[in-house]
Amino acid sequence: MTEIRLYNTKSRKKERFTPIDPQNVRMYVCGPTVYDRAHLGNARPVIVFDVLYRLLRHVYGADHVTYVRNFTDVDDKINARAAESGRSIAEITAETTRWFLDDMAAVGALEPNAMPRATQYIPQMIAMIEDLIAKGHAYEAEGHVLFAVESYRDYGKLSGRSVDDMIAGARVEVAPYKRNPMDFVLWKPSADDLPGWDSPWGRGRPGWHIECSAMAYELLGETFDIHGGGNDLMFPHHENEIAQSCCAHPEGGFARFWLHNEMLQVEGKKMSKSLGNFFTVRDLLDQGVPGEVIRFVMLSTHYRKPMDWTEKKAKDARRTLEQFHRLVFDVLPSPSPDLRRVDHPLIEALADDLNTHGALHCLHVLAAFADDTANPLRQEAAQSLADSLLFLGLFNPDFSRSAVSIIDPKDWQRLSDTLSKLRLDAIAAKDFTEVDRMKSALIDAGVEVRMSKDGVELVPGPDFDPTKLEALK
Repeated sequence: MTEIRLYNTKSRKKERFTPIDPQNVRMYVCGPTVYDRAHLGNARPVIVFDVLYRLLRHVYGADHVTYVRNFTDVDDKINARAAESGRSIAEITAETTRWFLDDMAAVGALEPNAMPRATQYIPQMIAMIEDLIAKGHAYEAEGHVLFAVESYRDYGKLSGRSVDDMIAGARVEVAPYKRNPMDFVLWKPSADDLPGWDSPWGRGRPGWHIECSAMAYELLGETFDIHGGGNDLMFPHHENEIAQSCCAHPEGGFARFWLHNEMLQVEGKKMSKSLGNFFTVRDLLDQGVPGEVIRFVMLSTHYRKPMDWTEKKAKDARRTLEQFHRLVFDVLPSPSPDLRRVDHPLIEALADDLNTHGALHCLHVLAAFADDTANPLRQEAAQSLADSLLFLGLFNPDFSRSAVSIIDPKDWQRLSDTLSKLRLDAIAAKDFTEVDRMKSALIDAGVEVRMSKDGVELVPGPDFDPTKLEALK
């Protein structure tokens, strides 16, 4: 069996992953707050943990992995959006949840086994809060219930900071009813015009952190294998999850492995509306950037490193993916990708703390073998390339058809031959007018023209428009 090694934020080192129960490998990942479209940064953890989900399914079997990713559908941002739009909260959350699922499917993400909504688990949250109060880890004050941070001696271990450091470095809500500035809300009162549920402390709604603890416990138990999310959630969200979960269930250990992905930048800068470099996944899709290209760019950087989205990376990724797909269909006219035959070196790369950059290198190696007409194992290499693309979520039939049906191979060869002849005639006549005219037409159509002493090679680029070649046929 493939040995998986993952960097555990909790221990600050890479560890061998051994599941609690190989028959039921369990993973929880913090999901979105559904009040608007998912921006590009939101897609990064989805893609990262989708790759881990695929790897776990490959190693332990698809029926032996349980992946839970939640939806936060009760939140002040949602309330504000409802107030400013005049629409109901239920309508907004239903619409934005559908948007999120559609956009994440477009970037190749599989749906988790369970996608609980916070509002479905209010009774479980209330029960956990009551238990924390009974055990002396929480207290009621002015209609609020707060977790007493000082009651949990390991608070701060995940983020590696002391309570004093966290108070100094964080924006802590100052409230007279708090015993300690770091104490955080488990339950808060709701006005009549806001969502609320009856509780022992009056009508109110849960704090953000208790949601994940209650849902993870109900769906995965008091101890499970992996908890993931962006590193911006490490403190305070994940720190608070650990505190309340371990205090509510001291016999358990909550999550054994903690994985955090780094943040995303755009053209070397933090994504921000004020900088004009903020865009959603849907913005890119509507601009004609295929989901496979978004995914490929994301996978090109290791999840624990900052990821820089650039237009050049997107164009290069599209060109590479189209070459891979055309190559597969050139060698295998009717490929049938199969997840059981994925390239072993690619799996080994991913098993080393999700080395996606290494996995993409494996695709290039397979493509080189498949492109070698003298290679007796050319078909096997092309098949492995197709299988590996499918495994990484990069083999979409629609994308494949668009990549391979750009132009008839015979027409492509005729164009190449025509330009080669014009070039030879131009050299003899010392007049390159016709060569330059044809070359300009090809470049205008998005074709990269490569000339060398060995001949002419035409490569369709990411902006290739076959309709512009009609005049050359």
